[in-house]
Amino acid sequence: MDAQLERGVQDQGTRGSATGGKHLDGFLDLLADLLLDAGVPKEHIYLRGKRDLPGYFRPIKEWDLLVVADGRLITAMEAKSQVGSFGNNFNNRSEEAIGNAVDIWTAFREGALGPSPPWVGYLMLIEDNSKSRRPVSLKEPHFPVDQVFVGASYAQRYELLCRRLVRERHYSASTLMLAAKEQAAVGGYVEPAADLTMAALANSMVAHAKGAFGLI
Repeated sequence: MDAQLERGVQDQGTRGSATGGKHLDGFLDLLADLLLDAGVPKEHIYLRGKRDLPGYFRPIKEWDLLVVADGRLITAMEAKSQVGSFGNNFNNRSEEAIGNAVDIWTAFREGALGPSPPWVGYLMLIEDNSKSRRPVSLKEPHFPVDQVFVGASYAQRYELLCRRLVRERHYSASTLMLAAKEQAAVGGYVEPAADLTMAALANSMVAHAKGAFGLI
């Protein structure tokens, strides 16, 4: 599947700028295609509609890709992007990702999403430019900041966010991609971390879905 995934990601990159209005659709389409190729019935994959799930701290949350079958949530995928305004939006994206994870897992614990644990994925695509890659200063008026953040760029902060979301089991898998505006239209993107690639996320997602449908 890795070769298919690599080909598919490159193909979707030619559809338009990865930092344009529909920049995430190609990646979500690819993930849905991989699920179909693995044998997941089309009627259980929700990509364009019926993507609302009940929460615990709020009534509903719309996810970007769902797989639901026989009263079971099998897959829930969140895809986000960051184009410019890194200083204003990094904390917002972090809080959003953490909050969504806490909400969905608490709803599952309370029996709202079926009997078996779902696979929950997080995809982050950020603009690759000098502002996302240069070190960011920190304010420490009362207590020292975790040393891993000292001198880190916004791209590195996102890498730490995605990795820690998985390590703390808030998400089953996560991926981080960087795309420069001038390269995105021809499929140009960078995966800065070997443990946060699109291939790793897709393999994890498909393996879980195949197990849930008895396709292994």
